[in-house]
Amino acid sequence: MRDNPYKRLPPIERKQDGSLYRMTPAQRKQANPLIRRECCNYEDGNCMLLDDGDAHTCPQAISFSVCCKWFRWSVLPQAGTLEAEIFRGKDLKCCEVCGGVFVPKSNRAKYCPDCAARVHRRQKAESERKRRSSVDN
Repeated sequence: MRDNPYKRLPPIERKQDGSLYRMTPAQRKQANPLIRRECCNYEDGNCMLLDDGDAHTCPQAISFSVCCKWFRWSVLPQAGTLEAEIFRGKDLKCCEVCGGVFVPKSNRAKYCPDCAARVHRRQKAESERKRRSSVDN
């Protein structure tokens, strides 16, 4: 008999009180298309891992809690901001340019990685323009 890869995944993370992490309705709305598109065990609303001859609805697609190992360790990391919102909660910041949520790499971060490159390039150009204009000829 072949080995089930689901069993080798790490256990589901839990909060300090032992409860599962929960998603808000907005987070679940983002997660469901991700499940339908990326989960290899999802087929027509059913979970193939739970298949024992009967059709079993995918528990992750109908639940607000993070209850599926495959979703947690294989599907959710593909949506980094969603994963960060669910599991890191208060460690998130909003980008000052686009308003998107991101996980800061330092306590001074103000911009998401995409906007940070554009802002840095703009600031550097401004600085160079100012430096060149102040040179006496």
